[in-house]
Amino acid sequence: MTVATINLPRILRVGAGASAELADTLRTLGLSKPFLVTDPFMRQCGYAERVQELLAVAGMAVGLFGDCVPDPTTDSVNAALASVRSGDYDCVVALGGGSSLDTAKAIAVLAEHGGSMRDYKVPHQVDSGLPIIAIPTTAGTGSEVTRVAVITDTETEEKMLCMGLGLMPVAALVDFELTLTMPYRLTADTGIDSLCHALEAFISRRANPFTDSVARTAMCSIYANIRTACDEPDNRAAREAMMLAATQGGIAFANASVTLIHGMSRPIGARYHVPHGLSNAMLLPEVTAWSVRQAPVRYAHCARYMGLSDPSDSDAMACAKLVQALRELTLDLQVPGPRAYGIDEKDWFSSLDLMASQALASGSPANNPRIPNADEIVSLYRRIW
Repeated sequence: MTVATINLPRILRVGAGASAELADTLRTLGLSKPFLVTDPFMRQCGYAERVQELLAVAGMAVGLFGDCVPDPTTDSVNAALASVRSGDYDCVVALGGGSSLDTAKAIAVLAEHGGSMRDYKVPHQVDSGLPIIAIPTTAGTGSEVTRVAVITDTETEEKMLCMGLGLMPVAALVDFELTLTMPYRLTADTGIDSLCHALEAFISRRANPFTDSVARTAMCSIYANIRTACDEPDNRAAREAMMLAATQGGIAFANASVTLIHGMSRPIGARYHVPHGLSNAMLLPEVTAWSVRQAPVRYAHCARYMGLSDPSDSDAMACAKLVQALRELTLDLQVPGPRAYGIDEKDWFSSLDLMASQALASGSPANNPRIPNADEIVSLYRRIW
């Protein structure tokens, strides 16, 4: 029997108001001088100021980098490092979506070890860094519970996958109330990203009984609540369900790995600056349709867990219903294809070989039930155009 290795934050606080327990969490961990990493929107809407005030009341001096960019780059990370090194900070607090969390992870590693992010991309493993406390504000990436960060190399435009325990937050404060201001597009894209995490973890060649149970719960909850969360942004029950499922999806894929969808998604994001969740959404139905024949039992289980298939359906019928439901979901949530998104057709088709090569280099496609070669990935890229 293969032994599964499970990694989780030391502290996981989940529920309304969890973010208000930051100072208490820091004290529990013996930390007292945090460096806050966030983005301009979090500052604009007052969330960053709220965190600073909580820490000030607790008597903790706090540094701030508030200029995280979407799909974080090495330039953005380096801009923050000077501030970290100028102050004697003992931890990094990440407030925001996946981009802020990944930026904070990169800062935590570089502040401890030096060098550049290129030094820490897969297959290198980095297993130590400044402690990270994650406060996610989107129900999507699951970065608050993963030992993964994705940073784009500004010079080469490569989306570098970095892994190791040094990137795992020591604590995550998962507060769904912070997601109530998420707009429709962000809610849809991050929600589908979470669904991909759960689905890919379940069908991954590295799936295990622990991740199976978490992934099942996540995919069921996401499918049941994502449309409501998009259409009724103030629906607290739907928002809470999506936030919890996003964290569960993160736990699942962090310990079973993602597969072909994520492998193909990263080059799209790096080259065309498509938000990560949206590029996953573009790929979800077609990649699933291409993959199901290699693992029909596993995909059929997904259809049944999500309530898409009758108990009397054969596995083949359940798989067909799953693919159809994913197509309908992306249509309902107005997911554009690359052409509708505005990507130049000539540039897209001239880049397919390079993107296929980058997808394979990420390693994620090797976890897929049906392992593709470069030509098959190019064909899938053509199909989603």
